[in-house]
Amino acid sequence: MSSFGAGKTKEVIFSLEEGAVKMFLRGRPVPMLIPDELAPTYSLDTRSELPSCRLKLDWVYGYRGRDCRANLYLLPTGEIVYFVASVAVLYSVEEQRQRHYLGHNDDIKCLAVHPDMVTIATGQVAGTTKEGKPLPPHVRIWDSVSLSTLHVLGLGVFDRAVCCVGFSKSNGGNLLCAVDESNDHMLSVWDWAKETKTVDAKCSNEAVLVATFHPTDPSVLITCGKSHIYFWSLEGGSLSKRQGLFEKHEKPKYVLCVTFLEGGDVVTGDSGGNLYVWGKGGNRITQAVLGAHDGGVFGLCALRDGTLVSGGGRDRRVVLWGSDYGKLQDVEVPEDFGPVRTVAEGRGDVLYVGTTRNSILQGSVHTGFSLLVQGHVEELWGLATHPSQAQFVTCGQDKLVHLWSAESHQPLWSRIIEDPARSAGFHPTGSVLAVGTVTGRWLLLDTETHDLVAIHTDGNEQISVVSFSPDGAYLAVGSHDNLVYVYTVDQGGRKVSRLGKCSGHSSFITHLDWAQDSTCFVTNSGDYEILYWDPATCKQITTADAVRNVEWATATCVLGFGVFGTALPALICEARLPHFSCPVPSRTPQEPLPGALQVPCVAGPALISA
Repeated sequence: MSSFGAGKTKEVIFSLEEGAVKMFLRGRPVPMLIPDELAPTYSLDTRSELPSCRLKLDWVYGYRGRDCRANLYLLPTGEIVYFVASVAVLYSVEEQRQRHYLGHNDDIKCLAVHPDMVTIATGQVAGTTKEGKPLPPHVRIWDSVSLSTLHVLGLGVFDRAVCCVGFSKSNGGNLLCAVDESNDHMLSVWDWAKETKTVDAKCSNEAVLVATFHPTDPSVLITCGKSHIYFWSLEGGSLSKRQGLFEKHEKPKYVLCVTFLEGGDVVTGDSGGNLYVWGKGGNRITQAVLGAHDGGVFGLCALRDGTLVSGGGRDRRVVLWGSDYGKLQDVEVPEDFGPVRTVAEGRGDVLYVGTTRNSILQGSVHTGFSLLVQGHVEELWGLATHPSQAQFVTCGQDKLVHLWSAESHQPLWSRIIEDPARSAGFHPTGSVLAVGTVTGRWLLLDTETHDLVAIHTDGNEQISVVSFSPDGAYLAVGSHDNLVYVYTVDQGGRKVSRLGKCSGHSSFITHLDWAQDSTCFVTNSGDYEILYWDPATCKQITTADAVRNVEWATATCVLGFGVFGTALPALICEARLPHFSCPVPSRTPQEPLPGALQVPCVAGPALISA
């Protein structure tokens, strides 16, 4: 250690003699080799200029419908507004353009539009900063035209997450109700312009799914969820509630959704597939449509012409009801997109449907629905950009592989595989795609036909990285069993033969980069090792001078001199890729870094533009 004396900071030591920077991560020294041309003049004290170009979020793929509701609306600008991860998206379908509200610092769980159709409220979950400090759940009020934040409500007030928000509708919209995810699911009412809470009350020990003001009576609120619907009265600075009485009707496990008819009646949909009409001002059922859907009624929307639309769960049907609650027409949503989660009225007879498989559809009850937005349903782990075309692939825990067009922002094809996926990589020709799974199996897929070319198994741990060499002669398969399996490649990626395995890491493989000339590759592991390998022999390269000046084809490794000071902060904090709503699973401080963090994958040109 004494030779490292030419420069030193609290966490980093620089040695001119060895031509290396040594950083300490959780007490482990991580040496990073400096190229010969930089070593003589290198100094830890040098401060580089910030790049003149900045990255700007260009497109967000996906929608959060799996566990959220009433989060899709059409604005007067012609944009639909919804959210995924920590981003609120304003998507102009006609112009094929997105704008993004980026004020949140963790996942958004709920959304409401003000009666002025410009002001938006979004509520988020609790989070943590990269330093580990808590980020409290709160509500942000923002302008959908300027995207500026107008007000922030509830810092230090809400617990766990804000799961429901709703503006009052009949008094200028000056009140906002919100429900958090504390044990008591506290209902609070705010004068949002003054950022003051006017009243709160315990709502329910069970899950609350909806909180909304009555459209014509600002003193009436309705909440519903598991085993309840409550009619609240807001009077004299206090909240009082009456429970909805089901009387002769069977009480549902969940009241899932609420809407209001023109005369002031309340309509609810429940987990039993029933529609119940609650007379204006009352807490009793005045009319019932039993078995309106096979399975739960997840979404309700009262249309401008007075008719009612409902969306079903198990039956995936969108149904148009007449004024007498007779069924006028219905259509089934394609199975691939999943059950209906929410329904929003568009222009003319157009409807927008959000689904539980994180898709948004556009169409009508008369014509059927087509895909507008598609996303993954569970955690996203694998991402790779096409070597020559404006395409990229994603895969994840939901066993789905999507090949996307970065120009149309639509999937070119989607395929279900047998196992949850963890990694992906294109052959240099782009004609073949490798996909690694959690079981040790990995697949080769034809990118044109999306047919299965071959399937192989290496070990029984997850495959965290699959990477072809730039010349297409090798395929490296990095596993959580601490090994890298190397294959020779023929026939444009369609034929592979096991050459050997690289053994030397003492923890799971996390990242891998090839040299530009394909003569070697470098790997990172879960315990912060950087090792270099000769693919022809599968032997570790231990001579520093043999790899010090290598030109690397990619820079996905988060440890190394090439990314020193840029990727390392991302290594220490948990990364979120808002494009697909893919939260990294929480981990304890003692656990090593998950190999599939995929921090560098946001650098793909298909995802962001400068």
